[in-house]
Formats: sequence, structure tokens, C-alpha cells
Amino acid sequence: MKLDPAFIWTALVQLLSAIPTTLLITAVSVLCGFIIGTAVALIRIYKVPVLYPIAVSYVTFIRGTPMLTHLLIIYFGLPMIVDGLCEQFGIGFRSASIPMIDFAFLSFSITAGAYMSEVVRSGLLVVNRGQIEAAYSVGMTTPQALRRIVFPQALAASVPNLANSVIGMLHASTLAFTVSVVDINARAQIVASTNWKFFEAYLAAAILFWGMTVLIERFAAILEKRINLYNRGGVA
Repeated sequence: MKLDPAFIWTALVQLLSAIPTTLLITAVSVLCGFIIGTAVALIRIYKVPVLYPIAVSYVTFIRGTPMLTHLLIIYFGLPMIVDGLCEQFGIGFRSASIPMIDFAFLSFSITAGAYMSEVVRSGLLVVNRGQIEAAYSVGMTTPQALRRIVFPQALAASVPNLANSVIGMLHASTLAFTVSVVDINARAQIVASTNWKFFEAYLAAAILFWGMTVLIERFAAILEKRINLYNRGGVA
């Protein structure tokens, strides 16, 4: 068996068409996960009655089980729930009409939410409690204090961890092929099946993921640098 450099380039070109799907899965899961994570982090910090134990259990369960397991549970379990409810209420909708990528969106968002909650919570805890008390002293409500004072500083402190979470979700998006979503990895398998050059095809996929990871790291570094310059002006 010999390495075929020419096919690496051929595979690389053919894999480009799968980049939008991979980026879409990553973007949706990160955005929804951040929203879920922020809500969960606030519930845990302020120990909201009833919701607090639910939030703790959610984070513990999701972080304690594999991401692929979440995807398969939703892939096989959600259709049963949807079809059962639709049949009970006489609705004509059936789970078979749900696009496969939606299962990935839902599963990855739930998973990202648990991990993002810890990132957001750690950022919120960095902000000195005295700043919130100072906000109360000038008449701000808790939502105003969070929005104007706490969140900007918490996000600034969380940039490196948020970047790691984005990279993690980018790499985890490869699991979507298990539910027939054609992402970069799935496309690499399809390309390689024409001549069984799987090594070259997956090497091309690795190059693409590496390139996107570098771009995310560079963007995070620039963002962190700008935030630090702003904070030295007296914000933090």
C-alpha cells in the first residue's frame, strides 16, 4: 500500500461541499447550548427553588454520559414520543418527516448546554460580588446588573473556555454521520468508497478540521486581546 498524495488533494476538494453542514451543526449547537448553559448557570448560582436540583441533575447526567449516547437516545426515543402524542391527539404529523439533521441539532445543543453552563458559571463567579452590590446601591435591578456589569466581564473571562467549547463541538459534529447526516467525515467515507483509499480521504478530512480549528483559535486570540485592551481602560 502506497500513499497517494494526488488523491488527498482530490478528496480535499470534494470534501469542501460538506463544510457548510459541519459549520451549521457546530453553530446551532453552540448558540443553543450557550443559551441553555446561561440559563442553567444562573439557576445554579442563585439556587432557584425547584429548578436548582433539576439543573444540577441535568449537568451531572449529560457530562457523565457519552455524546453519542445522547444522539442515539434522541434519534430512537424522540420519534416514539412524537408519534405517540400525534396519534393520541389525532394529529397527522409523523416523525418520519423530521429531517435527520434536526436530531443532531437537538442532541448536540442539549450536550453543549451542560458543558457551556460550567463555562458560563465559572465566568460569572469571577466577577466580584461587590460590583453587584454597587449596582444595587445606584438603583439597578438584578437583571440590569447582570446585563450591564456582570455578563460583559464574565464573557471576557470565559473567552478561552468558550473557544475550547466551540472547537470541541466542531470535532464532535463528526458523530452526526451516525444518523445519516453527510458532514465532512461522512463525505470522506463516501469519497473513499470509490477506490478504498480511506487513509488519504480521512487525512484530507483531518486537514480541513485542523484548518477550521486554527481559524477559531486565531479569532478567539484576537477577541481576547481586544477585550484585554478594553479592560485595561478601566472596565474590569
